[in-house]
Amino acid sequence: MNHESNNHCNTKNSIKRMALSASLHCLAGCMIGEMIGVTIGTHAGFAPHTTVILASVLAFISGYTASIIPLVRAKLSLMKSLKLVFAADTLSILSMTVVDNIIMLIIPGAMDKNLAHPIYWVSRLICMFAAFAVSYPVNLYLLRRGKGHALTHHYHHM
Repeated sequence: MNHESNNHCNTKNSIKRMALSASLHCLAGCMIGEMIGVTIGTHAGFAPHTTVILASVLAFISGYTASIIPLVRAKLSLMKSLKLVFAADTLSILSMTVVDNIIMLIIPGAMDKNLAHPIYWVSRLICMFAAFAVSYPVNLYLLRRGKGHALTHHYHHM
């Protein structure tokens, strides 16, 4: 392998690692809101569509918050941080939230059982794996175009 070919492989692997990192970061941030929203909605007996709306709103709030904190710590203004995070994370959060809520709606009883019922927790695990599986290619696509997590990555390592 020549030097140029080796650099190309390293760049491809670096982008894949960054997509993995971005997807895991997004999963952690989004799942906090999703879990809280679905837990509140399920426990309170909300209608499924109300629970989905609550979980989605909280997923975006927690996902954006998880991304904004390192930017503010890197001395970016809150407004600049919000703009960057909105541009960088919206598609990833959206893909995770849509998949998560679709799965919760199609698994029989996932949103009807009490929180002590195993179907609730099994469905949550399935949702997390599916959300990651969907967001990874989204993040990879965005990173290959210099978008998504690429917009904020260097601030996370300051």
